[in-house]
Amino acid sequence: MKLHGYFRSSASYRVRIALNLKGLTAEHLAYHLRKGEQRDPAYLALNPQGLVPTLQDADAILTQSLAIIEWLEETFPEPPLLPQDALRRAKVRAFALAIACDVHPVQNLKVLARLRQLGIAEEQVTEWAAWANREGLAACETLIAGEAGPFCFGAVPTIADLCLVPQLANARRFSVDLQAFPRLLRAEQAAKAIKAFADAAPERQPDAE
Repeated sequence: MKLHGYFRSSASYRVRIALNLKGLTAEHLAYHLRKGEQRDPAYLALNPQGLVPTLQDADAILTQSLAIIEWLEETFPEPPLLPQDALRRAKVRAFALAIACDVHPVQNLKVLARLRQLGIAEEQVTEWAAWANREGLAACETLIAGEAGPFCFGAVPTIADLCLVPQLANARRFSVDLQAFPRLLRAEQAAKAIKAFADAAPERQPDAE
């Protein structure tokens, strides 16, 4: 396998965690997003969106982090990252999608760069990103408030935790006060105690700066 990504990309971070949890090895190929390397024609031939990550496995080319993780789950089912119960699976997916579809996209590099192009002051750009994180994480806190834990949805990590941990890292970059989200922090603490999560951290990647 080859994983095309970037050390600071939270979407790439999710897939790194999944690969580690599944005990899978992938060659990591880095694209510096701030330098625009993801717009190279050779990479666009793999991923027309010019986004990371992209996972290659033989002739298969997979894009979008949650689609990649779902493929890994179906192809390498142990250990499972989704509950057996259909309702529980839906709840886990809803939490993951709340982050991956509603929080992460509106505060990522591409959107923030566009705000700057429109002449919005840097202070306002940063506040936009912080606001997006605060609003989304507040909803996520409520979604799992009644879950015993220690992870988002029970005693083992799920796709929800794979999305949460990178998003909390993003929030810290924008100086979001996370003390308002004790249940999310509890799940993060449990996840970071696992080697698969720790080894996937941005600062541990070969292209880290």
